[in-house]
Amino acid sequence: MFRYLMRRLLAAAVILVVISAITFVTFFALPTDPALLACGKTCSPSRLAEIRHALGLDKSLATQYWEFFKGLFVDRTYGDQSITVHCNAPCLGVSFQSDTPVLTILLGDFPVDLSLGTGAAVIFLVVGVGLGMVAATHKGKAADKVAVSASLVGVSLQIYFVGLLLMWAFVDKWQILPAPSYTPLTQDPVGWFQGLLLPWATLVVIYLAFYTRLSRSSMLETLGEDYIRTARAKGLPMRRVILKHTLRAAITPIITIFGMDLASLIGGTAVITESVFGLNGIGKQAVDAVTNSDLPVTMGTTLFAAAAIVVFNIIVDMAYGIVDPRVRLA
Repeated sequence: MFRYLMRRLLAAAVILVVISAITFVTFFALPTDPALLACGKTCSPSRLAEIRHALGLDKSLATQYWEFFKGLFVDRTYGDQSITVHCNAPCLGVSFQSDTPVLTILLGDFPVDLSLGTGAAVIFLVVGVGLGMVAATHKGKAADKVAVSASLVGVSLQIYFVGLLLMWAFVDKWQILPAPSYTPLTQDPVGWFQGLLLPWATLVVIYLAFYTRLSRSSMLETLGEDYIRTARAKGLPMRRVILKHTLRAAITPIITIFGMDLASLIGGTAVITESVFGLNGIGKQAVDAVTNSDLPVTMGTTLFAAAAIVVFNIIVDMAYGIVDPRVRLA
């Protein structure tokens, strides 16, 4: 198991380095002059030259990337004699618009995405797998037809429609819940839960359908295996056959998809959900950075999302080793 994880960690490190290089070249080599984005619409040639020097854009692209890569491990200082900004390691650059280290901006928005993604993911995983198990064990019956029909309806809906509908019903019409907002969990657990309940519900409606159908198909495929029929023929209780044998074998593809979905949500891809409910997370920060042409923040959010996917890939690999012992020998 240790060698298995070491190989995965080494591969993840290489992937992150490659992604950082591609991302840096994409955002800093393709634009004609990133200094113009920081200088604004009215910019004199002398001021433009000062900004290029302060941001290190007057150096070669290879030197710029090396300093960026080195900044991931040591502190950096941006600016000139008039204005300087210190960036602690790991340094992802400094915003063109606010002169704030990108990592500081991301860490400020990260609790929103962590709460939003984790809460919704736990709900749609547990409920989706549960409904899939019920549908698979009652194939062709009313419970199966209801679960499949509900999943078809859910997968056809869009986040902005479900979100606005829930807002209208529970906030405006019935006034059961307060308007969605983010409150730190440590500050007010009840306010944190109430403020994120509708965003969670919106994501659950969208993702639940897929997990129900995926769990149902995986369970049906596993229930047809010879060892499952043997276990049932020996007189084992159906509940034990489902929970101990069938679910454990059918959970592998679910773990894969769940890891990617959770990484995407935490990495800031719930952009529409954050926009609908007015949550200031990494996804909304990425949209604002693109709108304002703030290249360092745009690159930082891209790298953050990529790192989240790589990290959760490793977690998924670890889960494989727990669920299926054969993976440990691979």
